[in-house]
Amino acid sequence: MTTHPLLQAIIPLVADIARELPSAERYRRLLEALRVLLPCDAAALLRLEDGWLVPLAVDGLSSDTLGRRFRVGEHPRFAALLEADGPLRFPADSALPDPYDGLVEGHQGHLPVHDCVGCAVRLDDRPWGLLTLDDLAPDRFSSLDLAVLQSFGSLAAATVSVAARIEQLHSRVEHESLRAEGYRLAAAPRARTLIGRSAAMRQLQKEIGLVAGSELPVLIQGETGVGKELVAEALHAGSTRAARPMISLNCAALPETLVESELFGHVKGAFTGALGERPGKFELADGGTLFLDEVGELALPVQAKLLRVLQSGQLQRLGSDREHRVDVRLIAASNRNLADEVRAGRLRADFYHRLSVYPLHVPPLRERGRDVLLLAGFFLEENRSRLGLGGLRLDADAQAALLAHDWPGNVRELEHLLGRSVLKALGRQPQRPRILSLTAEDLDLPGRRGAASPAPVPAPDEPTAGEGASLRDAVAQLERRLVTEALARHGFNRSAAARALGLDRANLARLAKRLGVVLPGAPR
Repeated sequence: MTTHPLLQAIIPLVADIARELPSAERYRRLLEALRVLLPCDAAALLRLEDGWLVPLAVDGLSSDTLGRRFRVGEHPRFAALLEADGPLRFPADSALPDPYDGLVEGHQGHLPVHDCVGCAVRLDDRPWGLLTLDDLAPDRFSSLDLAVLQSFGSLAAATVSVAARIEQLHSRVEHESLRAEGYRLAAAPRARTLIGRSAAMRQLQKEIGLVAGSELPVLIQGETGVGKELVAEALHAGSTRAARPMISLNCAALPETLVESELFGHVKGAFTGALGERPGKFELADGGTLFLDEVGELALPVQAKLLRVLQSGQLQRLGSDREHRVDVRLIAASNRNLADEVRAGRLRADFYHRLSVYPLHVPPLRERGRDVLLLAGFFLEENRSRLGLGGLRLDADAQAALLAHDWPGNVRELEHLLGRSVLKALGRQPQRPRILSLTAEDLDLPGRRGAASPAPVPAPDEPTAGEGASLRDAVAQLERRLVTEALARHGFNRSAAARALGLDRANLARLAKRLGVVLPGAPR
């Protein structure tokens, strides 16, 4: 007796509901089951957040899609799906632009998606997000598929509800003493978020979650451009002070004569130009968080006065004898090694120890692996929206160039590079394109990490990439070697090899086919 295909797809997901799984894994399995039920070239689950659709899981779309944020008002197909009472299918000749044009994995150039269906995922009769399926064939989906998608959408809503409930229970266990405050904070959207799924970023996010709810001072250290201010914002957003302001001061941007006034305030006549009374950053941050960026730039006399405020909570405005008491949590950041600054005599030891009660290190972009593609997707979507383009993507060579670069300027360098490259590439087009693809030449980056880094050893049956080899060929050789080694290391188990490579089985199969690697059991 055969089992109906819908039941075959649903049964494992129903079993998963009773299991404790990370949300990302739960959503990945959901899409995997959907593509078994309705085979297609790409599928995605997106969550609606304050007018933006945020991809939570994708299958068959480029890696940088997970870093993108789609404004609903700019994508009429998404808007139509959210407003519809049930699933929708967009005909192949639809005039509405497709948000995924140029993003389908394994396809280069401007090949658009032709057959598209989707449905809203609803919780308590409100749209929570979207399920979308896309296929390059113009007649892949039928009216029967829409009915199946409708049923699957209900299961997706149950999966999402379970994931949300599990996250709430974890939050209650971890923050029992602050549960009322925690629920309020969870309902408040964060203006900015950290993007990254690498091991280094997962560890950083874990530490942020650990220390955010405490009152400990935090010292954030990392190279220029890694996103230290975003870490400070995440710490404040996860604290009991989130309802109060986070006040920021860049200590390197002010002359020494004005730093004290900015920190502690002043009264009228305290110095030339002090025409009235003014509170300082400490008073503005009372009850909240004070973020001192580039704190290592402070002069020694200012460090001594700042230390007194941190120890006693009392300060005096410049030119005043009256004490003000403040309750401030301090977060500091520096791109210098402050321990070295202490040894060099440029930083007071007692001030350093007061700042670094809980040190956090933000990893440089070169240590974050494929996070560079997620961040690139985020910045490309910002540029696409700002320039009014229908699509903005990276071709395979451009992605390889991003992954190979050392990023001495880190995330800030990536943001500026992409903004500059998009404008230059757009200026070279004879006419404004609907979809703009950036190439490695547009990025103008070296194709490898640097002359001092050893080149990867090619497989015995592969030629070494020499002067005559293109970047595409070199990348293909490296990908072929990594896939082959992963399969051998895991006994040619496709699922294990895919997990080791950070892919799912379907993407591994497509990658292997493109590279000419024959998988066990696959037709030759």
